[in-house]
Amino acid sequence: MTEEFRAAFQRVLDTAAAQAPDFPEAVHDVFRLSTQVPPKELGHAMEALTPVLSDCEPAAGIAADLSVLAGALVENGASAGQAGLEVLRQLGSYGQAAVAFMHAWDKTGGGRLPEPGDTSGEQEKRVEEVLGENAPLATIGWWTSLRYGLAAKAMVSDASVRAALRADAGALEGLTQIVHALSTRLHEFVELSELLRMAEVEYLLVLDRASWRGFRVRIDGVGDNFQLHTLLADALIGKEGHRLGGNRPDPRWTAACLDGAADPLADVVTGEWDLVGGNGEWIGNEATPADIPVVDGERVLVLEPQSLTHPWRAGRRHPHIPGFLETVGELAMDEATAWWSRMHPAGSVRHPHAPRVEGEEDEDPRPPLHFGVAAHFAEADSGPMSAPFAALPPELTDPPADPDAFGPSPFGAQPEPPAPSLAEDPPSLAEDPPSLAEDPPVPEPVLPDRGAAPRAEPAPAPEPAPRGAPGASLLPSMPEGVTDSWSWAPAWRWPHPPPER
Repeated sequence: MTEEFRAAFQRVLDTAAAQAPDFPEAVHDVFRLSTQVPPKELGHAMEALTPVLSDCEPAAGIAADLSVLAGALVENGASAGQAGLEVLRQLGSYGQAAVAFMHAWDKTGGGRLPEPGDTSGEQEKRVEEVLGENAPLATIGWWTSLRYGLAAKAMVSDASVRAALRADAGALEGLTQIVHALSTRLHEFVELSELLRMAEVEYLLVLDRASWRGFRVRIDGVGDNFQLHTLLADALIGKEGHRLGGNRPDPRWTAACLDGAADPLADVVTGEWDLVGGNGEWIGNEATPADIPVVDGERVLVLEPQSLTHPWRAGRRHPHIPGFLETVGELAMDEATAWWSRMHPAGSVRHPHAPRVEGEEDEDPRPPLHFGVAAHFAEADSGPMSAPFAALPPELTDPPADPDAFGPSPFGAQPEPPAPSLAEDPPSLAEDPPSLAEDPPVPEPVLPDRGAAPRAEPAPAPEPAPRGAPGASLLPSMPEGVTDSWSWAPAWRWPHPPPER
């Protein structure tokens, strides 16, 4: 079977490079055989795939299908490696083009967007009014968007890819903005947005109010604060942890938050604390580790005495991703004292649904971000370890030259019904089906607040820059040779070139 898989995979590489008509059939054979070979063999295939995936980027349909195939290999046990980073890089480029398509669609009358797999030349003509000569690239970005989104979910589920993203904050921020914009119209991108938020956080500073002690912890694969709360209790409470007071969690709860399945006989978790940010704001279990505020350069979480009992279901928001938490070390007494001197007073922040106490001001408490028993199975505002992101070119982290650009660079929560598995046979390789949600318009970019500037005499208005092609600021540059390449787009865009004589 291994030899058959190798032969089939070599055929994929050959037909992709040649843009041969039997490429879809070759991909189908690899999908079929990939579940019958060991992960080590899949890893060799991923290594061979990486340069071909990069070389095929201008042939949008082929590159998108190769990305889906790479994601399937990861789901079947291969490490994402450099192929995972290449998929995310291409998602950043084509995803930005897709966002430009959405933006132009709204500018030309709005209404229901076409499903990506049904995109046609008619839609391209419509957005050309806004995008001009960049309309073909934007339309192709929308046409490939679902395939890249499906592949990217598998890649960001890999801990090493999350670590690489975390090591390049600029690339992560850019990709996050693009994915968030796409998630407003395509529900398949909602989970990917959550996984990217998981990549934002690795270290937390945790302060325990009852003992006035502090700890630094390292986490990964933690999708919400229900999971974080349970793992912190296991790491810190009792003699098995760091001797904090309280009740240790049932080992079955902890197992379900690490890599085990939830035990139906022990699936209701009882919490130990109120989770409050180091800036004095309520955080709670319904939020995510990425919602914990940064104070003086560190994400600071304060464990306050529980003001309202709030049980939840054991488990992980993303069951296919193992959770991880370790205590890196305890703060020295003087460092802990210094941190406590900057924290809010004891008792000043309570659960927003806790009963009022006598003498409390008569005003409505601030509601939590989300609330509900077992919110990580029903509702959460989410938004996810050990390799540098060296493969990213430097220009992917540069801010756009045009402040009106839709995203910062070409690279750059509610759980949804399960998405189709990448390990299954893919949708038609010629047209992509998945469904499309009708949602609010694409948000315009928000520029960061750089702080108040000193008052100065107004400078004379600069001469307006010469205007380029319509919509040029919304898109990455067109790849070389794209305008005369029939393989860049589906058949409706350009006819095949005439045979050479």
